[in-house]
Parts: sequence; structure tokens; C-alpha cells
Amino acid sequence: MRIQAWTVFDAGRFFWSMGSASGDGFAFNRFSLAALPPKKVQESPRCPCSMSHSERRKESPPHLNMPTKLLLYFLLLSVFRACSPTIASEDEEYDDVTVNQMLAPRTHETDATQILNNLLKEYDKKLRPDIGVKPTVIDVDIFVNSIGPVSSINMEYQIDIIFAQTWTDSRLRYNSTMKILTLNSNMVGLIWVPDTIFRNSKNADSHWITTPNQLLRIWNDGKILYTLRLTINAECQLQLHNFPMDEHSCPLIFSSYGYPRDEMIYKWRKNSVEAADQKSWRLYQFDFMGLRNTTDVIKTTAGNHIIGDYVVMTVYFDLSRRMGYFTIQTYIPCILTVVLSWVSFWIKKDATPARTALGITTVLTMTTLSTVARTSLPRVSYVTAMDLFVTVCFLFVFAALMEYATLNYYSYSARRPTCNKTKRSNYSVLDVGPPPTVIALNNSMYWQEFDDACIYECLDGKDCQSFFCCYEECKGGAWRRGRVHIDILELDAYSRVFFPTSFLLFNVVYWVGYLYL
Repeated sequence: MRIQAWTVFDAGRFFWSMGSASGDGFAFNRFSLAALPPKKVQESPRCPCSMSHSERRKESPPHLNMPTKLLLYFLLLSVFRACSPTIASEDEEYDDVTVNQMLAPRTHETDATQILNNLLKEYDKKLRPDIGVKPTVIDVDIFVNSIGPVSSINMEYQIDIIFAQTWTDSRLRYNSTMKILTLNSNMVGLIWVPDTIFRNSKNADSHWITTPNQLLRIWNDGKILYTLRLTINAECQLQLHNFPMDEHSCPLIFSSYGYPRDEMIYKWRKNSVEAADQKSWRLYQFDFMGLRNTTDVIKTTAGNHIIGDYVVMTVYFDLSRRMGYFTIQTYIPCILTVVLSWVSFWIKKDATPARTALGITTVLTMTTLSTVARTSLPRVSYVTAMDLFVTVCFLFVFAALMEYATLNYYSYSARRPTCNKTKRSNYSVLDVGPPPTVIALNNSMYWQEFDDACIYECLDGKDCQSFFCCYEECKGGAWRRGRVHIDILELDAYSRVFFPTSFLLFNVVYWVGYLYL
């Protein structure tokens, strides 16, 4: 109900009439500053015709004087000015609502509701479109929001996608000026949708915050677009022979669960697979190299029964592993440990505690590094590239420890040969101890140390074939004149050259073979 504003004149006239019509002076003077005294009660009413003119004037109602009227008008004007903005705003809102309702009637909402009611009146969502007539063609689009992380231990990766499917359902055609009906997830359960499954998914979740992330659009020609957002943990069989210099193609495979090729066909649309900006991707150990999609037909059987040929769609995501983490955590420590084991070759052979402690420490360090390197890998039965490198480094460290053990053993054995004082022959004796003294006895050469009173001679026969005893003077030996012989005291000198050279050669072959071949 509209509120009408009064003018000052109308308000004054209203209250003036109230004051004039009131028989009680006090009732009217509620609006004045002072109350009038009540009239005297007459004993009996008199007829107006019997009254004189002066008496009738006395009976007339009292009138307000001029100052009282001005004060009353001033108060009414103040009240009107205070109430006029509220009244005006309410009038404007009422006018706007009325005009908008008149200019924009609810015809579109009514049309959309009527269209949906007519489409779903006799619609059977249990039956696919064109059943018994022709296969239903599903056009597929995939938008990749992010990929990662990739787990080498579980052999799986996580991917966040928006999966879009488009098909035509002739039962949902309608005639209207509205060409597209954009609907939410509440409509998805009322129509037929494809039974698409992801074949290599271990776990999949659809997003429900703040509402189900689903979109449904229906065109007037029966074309339907259905999109939803999914997060999938998909299986990826990683081949770790070249780990950590490996490259992989992780697939995302999907198809129909129950409809074979003669009932449902999947097709890729043009530019059907797109990827978002890679800055937000969680590929910590990998670089994204690209993607590609394929279409295959797989024959499915159950026992001796052929179920049918299914159209299988696959998207491959090509990934290449980054070596930075493993270089810092494994390769550099292994190389430094091997180099540290070579310090033993420059320590005197008599410093047994120092060389033994260094050798054992490096061996234990390599054992720890090999164990740590395996923690980021599944328990595969084959040898990876990292396993090969760590194993060779362990062998170099172990060989350095064995080198000193060999040196120490033969050094002490050469200093204490079997003493033979009774037999003197034309054989000569070789002693590798520090500085020997040569003594000539009956045209035979004997070697004697200052700290030993025994005179030694070279053993005959098989004993003379020892690796460090076979000089040309020893009869029956395997080494003859002109052959190369090795002195046990020079083993450290040989190791200083042999170990670094062989390790450098191994690294050249290893890195060239795995990185470029």
C-alpha cells in the first residue's frame, strides 16, 4: 500500500477540523501549549431556537489565536520534512520494482522449465542414444591442470584434469529461442551419460568444493557437453635400468566399461589434449617433455567367451628425470670416498694403524652410501645405473684396502726367509730388506742383512717360482732373463698410477654410455 505525503495545508486543515468538531476543549488542546478549562455542565439542554443571538455565540466552539496557529504550522512542517526522504525512497523503490516487472517478465525461466519438463517427461536414462540403430560417438577433450608428484617407489603419478565428453542425444532436441541450456550437476543424474572408466587408475576423486565440479550443456539440436574435474592416481610402470638418467612415458588410459565398439566409439577432437602453465606442477625430480595421444582397439575375453572389442584411448606424458638431487646425494660422495681411499698409497707402509683405519672407514662409508641410494628406488631385481656406479666405487675402495694388506703381508714374509747355513751352493740369495751387504764366499754371492746373522740362499724348484723371488739366478724359476719383474716395495708407487687412471677411464665410459648412447 502506497504512503501518500501530506502538505502543510492539508495537515493543518485536518487538525483544525478536529479541534472545531471536538466538544471537549482539552481534547483539541492536546496539540497546544495550554489546556482550556472544561465547559460547565448545564442542567438541561436548551433548544437553539429559544436562544438569543448572544447566547448562541457563547455556545460556539473556541478558536485558536494567531500565535498558536503559527506554532502548530511550524511543528507540522518540521515533522513533514523529517519523514519526506523515507517516503520518497520507498516510492522510488516501489516504482522501480513495478517498472522492472513490467519490462522483464519471467518468460525465459518459464521457457527453460517447460523445455526441461517436456524433455524429461518420457526420457529413459537407462538407454543410450540411438540404441539399436547406430553406435554413440563420444568426442573427448582433456585439459591438464597439473601433473605430479611422481612416485618411483609406488610406480604411480598424480594428475589433475578437466575431462570433457560431447555426444548427441536426439531425444533431447527442442524448439525454442534458447539455443543452449547451461545446467549444473543436479541435472546429470536425470539423463544418460557415458560409463567412462580410467583403466590404469589406482584411485580417483572428483572435486565437490564448494559444489560438485560438473557442467552440463544441452543444445537445441540434441548436442550434450558434460565436463567434470578429476584427480587421478594412475599407474606408471617405470623402467629403471638407466636410473637416475631415465626417461618415461606415463599413460592415462580410459575406455567404456560396458559398451563395446559396435555400441560406443570414442574419438579425439582437434587439439583435444591441452596443458596449463607448468609453473604450478609438482614434478620435483622430472622435466615435462611433452604429451601425445593414441587410439587403440582391445579385444576383451572372459574365459572362453569373447566379450567384444573396446575402443581404448591413451594419453602419454613424457617425463625426463633430473639428476641434480642424485648427483649431490650419491655420485659426488662416492667419488670423493674413492679419492680419499687413495691417500693410503702415500702413507708409509709401516704405519699400519693409520692405513688400516683409513681403508676400513672408506669401505664403511661406501656401504652406507649404497644403502641410502637404494631408499629412493623400488626393490627391482635388475641392476640400475646407480647400482653399477656405487658397486664399482665400492670395489675401488675395497681394492685399496686389499692393496695394503698384500703389501704388508709380503713385506714381512720377505724379511724372514728360511735360514739355511749348512748348504752353500752357486745360487745367489735375494733379500728385499733394507740395505743389504754382499759377501763373496768361494765364488758364490750371498746376501746378508746387518741385523741377521743367517746367510740365505734362494730356494730351489717350486719355491723359486714365487712372484717376487724369480730372478735369473734362481734355477727352475718361471721368470727368465729379459722378463719384467715386480718389486714388492714398489707396489704403492704402481697403485698411485693404476687406481686413478682406471677410475677415470671407468667414469668416461660410464657417463658417455648412459648419457649419449
